Amino acid sequence: MNDFIAARSQMALSLGFHIIYSCIGMVMPVFMAISHYKYIKTRNPVYKNITQAWSKGVAIFFATGAVSGTMLSFELGLLWPEFMKHAGPIFGMPFSLEGVAFFIEAIALGFFLYGWNRFNQWFHWFTGIVVGVSGILSGILVVAANAWMNSPSGFDYVNGQYLNIDPMKAMFNQAWFSEALHMTLAAFVATGFAVAGIHALMVYKKRNVGFHSKAFKIAVFFAAVAAILQPFSGDIAAKSAAKRQPAKSAAMEALFHTQSYAPLVIGGIPDTVNKRNKFSIEIPGLLSFLEHDNFKQEVKGLDAIPVKDQPPVAITHYAFQIMVIAGMIMMLAGVLYFIALWKKKSWLFKDWFLKLFIISTPLGFIAVEAGWTVTEVGRQPWIIQGIMRTGEAVTPMPGIVYTFYLFSFVYFTLSLAVIFLLWRQIKMVPQLYDR
Repeated sequence: MNDFIAARSQMALSLGFHIIYSCIGMVMPVFMAISHYKYIKTRNPVYKNITQAWSKGVAIFFATGAVSGTMLSFELGLLWPEFMKHAGPIFGMPFSLEGVAFFIEAIALGFFLYGWNRFNQWFHWFTGIVVGVSGILSGILVVAANAWMNSPSGFDYVNGQYLNIDPMKAMFNQAWFSEALHMTLAAFVATGFAVAGIHALMVYKKRNVGFHSKAFKIAVFFAAVAAILQPFSGDIAAKSAAKRQPAKSAAMEALFHTQSYAPLVIGGIPDTVNKRNKFSIEIPGLLSFLEHDNFKQEVKGLDAIPVKDQPPVAITHYAFQIMVIAGMIMMLAGVLYFIALWKKKSWLFKDWFLKLFIISTPLGFIAVEAGWTVTEVGRQPWIIQGIMRTGEAVTPMPGIVYTFYLFSFVYFTLSLAVIFLLWRQIKMVPQLYDR
């Protein structure tokens, strides 16, 4: 493994782990605040117990997210100094604001965790709302920085110089809204299905059914709503990518040839040598319609992109397909949930219904990881789309492969610690939260 591949692998590993903590940090405080509100209004102690149990999970993920996020900030300077040298002054604002949101979240979380029976109940609840809002804002601000890499703006690039810098224009670039919307919904889908699946498993095993069934209802409602809305945000994001990053869009669909009435490719194995897809299902005209709202509109294929500017087709295509398949399964589960809620309440605690959500537990995070793979791999070979290549940004320092091994060990250890702490939390529900 050379240093360039090691640097990219280290960044991919770090982002892959951190995005899980970030999604949970964005969404779990919302669930916590909803449960707390239900407790204040109903005085049902089960909701208080759920709130306290979830707050411990929020604290665990906040701590691990802080560690992984701090490591990521160091990695940007360590691995990509040329990128930070030029990009830092341009897109530093969302990172700075994210730091402010992080500190507000930390203070509010401290108030919430230690405020039971010390604050006015509504002020205490409000501190939980602040945790949730600041967590979501943190995620949106970081995504705005990433969107800038996909759609650079807020500066003039003249003879290798970055001039006339406008940080506000850089932050609110053309991609930020579509990416922020898609990522926020993805966080609710992934976290919602994961939390709902764990509680569904406990209900299925007949363990503390009252506690877990109420927790399941809160999580699954948000998961179902977000899963149903997600394809619409995905459509917005895909249309945006097609306009700004035609190479990424073509790689996502494994579209080798520019053509009118372009087909939507489902599945298949991209054959980059012969420029075709093997074993794929193609729906004529549908890709043209999805990108341009016109079945006959021409769609740019990979043949219109210089080979040196093309992303890895197979990885991008497979990741996109995985994301779409996982998303469609979760959307179907969400639709079934609302059918059950509206017409078939007897389904809600049927074994097959619970098993559906148990099986769906990891799908949201699989989709998130696949989606970020599309975003990052699909942008290659650029670190700043059309401006700076990834190879130009990497550090010349040797020995990066050893930092990759070190960081891998740290993330692996963190993951074991999180799994152990969450397992202990679930195991202690009968003793601590549902006596």
